[in-house]
Amino acid sequence: MKSFKVADFKAPLKEFDEVTPQPSGTQVLIKVKAAGVCHSDLHIWEGGYDLGHGRKPLSLKDRGINLPLTMGHETVGEIAAFGPDVKPTDQGDLKLGDVGLVYPWIGCGKCATCLAGDENMCLTPRSLGVYCDGGYSDHMLVPHPRYLLNLKGLDPATTAPYACSGVTTYSALKKIEQHFDTPIVMFGAGGLGLMALSLLKAMGGKGAIMVDIDARKREAAEKAGALATVDPKAPDALEQLAKKAGGPIRAVIDLVGNAATTQLGFDCLTKGGKLVIVGLFGGGATWALPLIPIKAVTIQGSYVGNLRETQELLDLVRTKKVPPIPVTTAPLNRANDALVQLQQGAVVGRTVLTP
Repeated sequence: MKSFKVADFKAPLKEFDEVTPQPSGTQVLIKVKAAGVCHSDLHIWEGGYDLGHGRKPLSLKDRGINLPLTMGHETVGEIAAFGPDVKPTDQGDLKLGDVGLVYPWIGCGKCATCLAGDENMCLTPRSLGVYCDGGYSDHMLVPHPRYLLNLKGLDPATTAPYACSGVTTYSALKKIEQHFDTPIVMFGAGGLGLMALSLLKAMGGKGAIMVDIDARKREAAEKAGALATVDPKAPDALEQLAKKAGGPIRAVIDLVGNAATTQLGFDCLTKGGKLVIVGLFGGGATWALPLIPIKAVTIQGSYVGNLRETQELLDLVRTKKVPPIPVTTAPLNRANDALVQLQQGAVVGRTVLTP
């Protein structure tokens, strides 16, 4: 089995050649067909998050991420073998040779949060590609068949990003559904932003004003059907947002998550508006605290999504024929190059590794 692992934080990925594992217990062995390269992988690769305000960066090593680690949490694979304890009732509609999307946001499976179906919020996570080996490999072990969602003919390369950017934006959009009759402001027109734009349309939203510092990404958003775009570095960015919205801005989704984007997102909201922060770029908040109660603004974080939402998302993609975001495929041995290109902001849409 060939894989590319983070052996040291901030160092190039290392190639590993190991014996292909056999599934034990309820595990499922898949042959990887597609693995998305996500911005979250950059944070893992770099080893932490910037917390701003002069505070020590949040160390992923301190959070239990052990090296070497095979990243990759946006994975599609073909079922190669079931573990000896997998029962026919566990398999559902899956059989050998079927192709499935891996749900990676796995928890302990025992706590009240997991039992309620919100494993992505578990305090002892076992997320694939984060705490356990993921899809930057030609084979991968999945703990149980329930974490494999049958593609039923969907394209592996364009479907892989639904495991993270897809369910992340879908879950964030569900948090502002009550405002779908007004333009939604979204910060970040990369892979997440383009995904959110297509899903908003499929979910019946009026549309979005996309905000990004990169002219190429704004152009991509316009081609994907954005109502309008704004350069946040423009001196009149706030005025542009108000004008292009044509009325009070009631909902903002920040897919970047830095001090500048959260401040502009907060400032453009009307009274009673909602700011949903998804991005993990880092830094510290700059809001004037009295304005939070004065504006009666809701500020909510949104972290990936649960298994139920992921299945809902795939059903939505099929029934509404949601157009995929732009995808560039690359061989597995280009994993490090793909990370560097993403780090440099050179990727429009998503790079997907195809072992």
